[in-house]
Amino acid sequence: MRTICVALAGLALSVLSACSDGGGERTTLTVAIVNNGDMVRLREFSREFEKDNPAIRLKWVVLEENILRQRVTTDVAIRGGQYDIVMIGAYEVPVWAGRNWLAPLDDLGDAYQAADLIAPVRDVVSDRGVQYAAPFNGESSITMYRTDLFRQVGLAMPEAPTWEFLIDAASKLHRPKEGVYGLCLRGMAGWGANMVVITAMANAYGARLFDEQWRPQFDTPEWRRAATTYVGAMRAYGPPGASSNSFNENLALFSQGKCAIWVDATVAAPFLSDPKSSTVAPDTGFAGPPDEGLGRSSSWLWTWALAIPSSSKKSDAAKAFIRWAAGPAYQQLVSRRLGPLAVPPGTRKSLYANPDYRKVAPFADITLKAISAANPRSPTVKPVPYVGVQYAAIPEFQGIGTEVGQQFAAAVAGRISAEDALAEAQAATRRHMAAAGYYK
Repeated sequence: MRTICVALAGLALSVLSACSDGGGERTTLTVAIVNNGDMVRLREFSREFEKDNPAIRLKWVVLEENILRQRVTTDVAIRGGQYDIVMIGAYEVPVWAGRNWLAPLDDLGDAYQAADLIAPVRDVVSDRGVQYAAPFNGESSITMYRTDLFRQVGLAMPEAPTWEFLIDAASKLHRPKEGVYGLCLRGMAGWGANMVVITAMANAYGARLFDEQWRPQFDTPEWRRAATTYVGAMRAYGPPGASSNSFNENLALFSQGKCAIWVDATVAAPFLSDPKSSTVAPDTGFAGPPDEGLGRSSSWLWTWALAIPSSSKKSDAAKAFIRWAAGPAYQQLVSRRLGPLAVPPGTRKSLYANPDYRKVAPFADITLKAISAANPRSPTVKPVPYVGVQYAAIPEFQGIGTEVGQQFAAAVAGRISAEDALAEAQAATRRHMAAAGYYK
């Protein structure tokens, strides 16, 4: 029988070593993560963990987020045991914890410094007071724009712009013949792709996914205004192939100088501020998420977090890695090697109190304000029965979000109208909810 033992190295390092019986036999942890920049960097830096923990070997599975969600959800639901550590988000925690699919992570020890986590971010990875995932990075939404292009046309970005202002600005900055597009937004179909932006945008217009009796609301005037604005702006001022673009594609476009305005996750801001990863770093400005003045902005709240499926037989070794990767030890390593701007943002209070970080992160206050403004328990102007800002934390939402997202992507591509997309969204959502027994 093999025994794994993990030795803690006080408060400075999360894990010193892991040892095993059986002549140096190693424990292999299969880790499934999304293919975003922060996570790809984690994979590279994980060699340091393996060096300090020779009894643990890491096997990585790096996937685009829609594919990651599909594969991880299937494996966890059937208790397949394919993955020992999975990267999940705020949506999955309350749904999966309620089904006993996740191992609790409220015992990561003093070295993890759980009290340092930003409160709203820790809250969305907890269920009934128990933490089930360790936030790796956290985000809300932010408006990113080219300050040089704004100056050229005599525009000044408000602290909290409206969508009307941004679209008007995009019309003045759209120069497709020069390879510059006025407005970049997620257009790729998916509940974690285009639906993130569309739902957050709809919140600002006073819309909601469901009323208090779980009736879908895509046939309301508020949704009609939000959807027609989104589709019209994307068709008029978006880049070619916008219906295929999500976070990574728009990050590449903006960093290459091809977007005048981009509204997306705050985690993009460090990459766009770094001259090593963005050709327009000196000319990138930041503002709050769009706000229509109705009491809810287009902010959202998300975290990519590391969790352990309850089917894993290697939870001790998995917790050792999570304690390192999602804790102070990894953040300190990244800061030493690459500087504070490269530290995964949005999870720890200490990062935003760090004067070295604030010197290079002009978006720091905007990020914290947006994270605090997003309230998953009261996400919309009107009351709702669900928890979640840019999603509804119910099992059915993955299917609903995927199907509805396909309709909006088709509208952006010009295959159907925004009105047709809303009609299809309403009908599809009613089918899903009726089949799940929410009503007859």
